Amino acid sequence: MGRFVLEEAACRARQQRLLAEMETLQADVAIVTRRENVQWLTGVLFGPVFSPAVVLWKDGSCLLVAPASSMPDQAAADEIRTYEGQSHSTLRNDQPEKCAAVVLDSLQGTNHGKVAVEWGCCGPYYTSTFSDSLVDIEPTLFRLRRRRDPDELVLQKKAIGATGAMYDKVREILKPGLNELEMFNALQATAVEYLSEMITGTGNDYASGEKGGPPRDRKIEAGELYILDLGPAYRGYFADNCRAFAVNREPTEAQQGAWDRLSKIFPMVEAKVKPGVSCKGFFEEIQAYLDEYREGVFDHHLGHGVGLFPHEAPHLNPNWDDVFEVGDVFTVEPGLYWDELRFGIRLENDYLVTEQGVELLSDFPLGLT
Repeated sequence: MGRFVLEEAACRARQQRLLAEMETLQADVAIVTRRENVQWLTGVLFGPVFSPAVVLWKDGSCLLVAPASSMPDQAAADEIRTYEGQSHSTLRNDQPEKCAAVVLDSLQGTNHGKVAVEWGCCGPYYTSTFSDSLVDIEPTLFRLRRRRDPDELVLQKKAIGATGAMYDKVREILKPGLNELEMFNALQATAVEYLSEMITGTGNDYASGEKGGPPRDRKIEAGELYILDLGPAYRGYFADNCRAFAVNREPTEAQQGAWDRLSKIFPMVEAKVKPGVSCKGFFEEIQAYLDEYREGVFDHHLGHGVGLFPHEAPHLNPNWDDVFEVGDVFTVEPGLYWDELRFGIRLENDYLVTEQGVELLSDFPLGLT
């Protein structure tokens, strides 16, 4: 069954924000098919094997099209129609077509002009029907989703809290000879226990002595640094933060020195980031700060937004020119890597942009031991 996991009033407010954007685009109706956006607008979380849709008319009326076998008890919608997502318990492979048929039927006999769709996932059922009347609302939805509402923050903070429990488990079981797969399994179990239900996503890095990567059938070794970049999702909303651990709990001078350099960045975040600050400019400042440090290399983004998808705006990255906005939930993940560190350190925190600056969401110990 699709689960209603957000607040109806907040979902209705998000629909109103989308309606204002539709007016700007002169769109009479919007068809939304990306599952994350369906959840954001209606509050209903569907499993990844289903293909729901939302139809939002310019008068504010909202239709949710859901698989019959996963029809929710509650939704921020004026009407719920169903399509056949399973036949005799077998998942259908033609769900997008089945769902589109219900969507198109709902539009029969209506007087509509432009139709707003998410161009990146708009199927031929819509493009062949509406042809030149389509407009792309996908970038608009990604932009609107940046502002995290209170009902969303409740879920995302819960996911972030799970990472704190996972780091506690690391400190409990970490020792040379532990298999990376044992660590992965223990941390997934810890997240499920903390959340009291299945996680809806997971990530990211569980390979010891490496910059990152999935867990391997390999025993971790004394002297290595173990970068654990954790990203469990709770009811659709992702956490994403990172700690590094000395496997033998005795960091070398080089490892501790790199940690000292990186840990000084987080007070800089809290002092400098506020609405209107350039994300690219802040990245460049931190890049210069880390470039000054010995032979270590910092060769990736500084951070990114995180929400219903692991990487969203704002982008702390030289390839984008975003600015911080109120309501952004974003990560800061500086790293230093070179062979002497075996192999490097990455530290990552999660923040919420407020009117005054930022709120730290991942207030867990940063240390190597």
